[in-house]
Amino acid sequence: MKVLRCTHDQHATQILEIFNEVILSSTALFDYKPRTPESMLAWFKAKENGRFPVIGVEADDGKLLGFSSYGTFRAWPAYKYTVEHSIYVHQDHRGKGLGRLLMQELITAAQDQNYHVLVGGIEATNLGSIALHEALGFSHAGTIHQAGFKFGRWLDLSFYQLILRTPLSPDEM
Repeated sequence: MKVLRCTHDQHATQILEIFNEVILSSTALFDYKPRTPESMLAWFKAKENGRFPVIGVEADDGKLLGFSSYGTFRAWPAYKYTVEHSIYVHQDHRGKGLGRLLMQELITAAQDQNYHVLVGGIEATNLGSIALHEALGFSHAGTIHQAGFKFGRWLDLSFYQLILRTPLSPDEM
């Protein structure tokens, strides 16, 4: 098993498979319909343009076991030190510590890029994700009740944040 930076050419198909399984079977993504292969071009381009990492864990045989990334939290300049992250693990490999590994890698990447706050939006009944975030030092920052509707019910969206010690010298440029 190895940690690596994912690329469109090597990993788009496997990331799409993970995304679509999550969309169809859980409330971890608030999408209704599976994503298309074409959507992955734009997704990777947005990550590249924002200099946002896509970090994966790959088995020795090349199978992607999970991936994580972050992106823009809000579009206004004063939010430039805050990013919103996501972690997705293949259904056959959940509960094996891969989410923790991916989150730790994201925290390191965020510090290396001088971000100050990592934000995770978690559907409020996703107790596993909440426990993972809390174990890594995230704190509950608020809940938007009935923020989404999926599978015939209203979903609450809880926000968790981790404040980093970076950047050493923030600016308004």
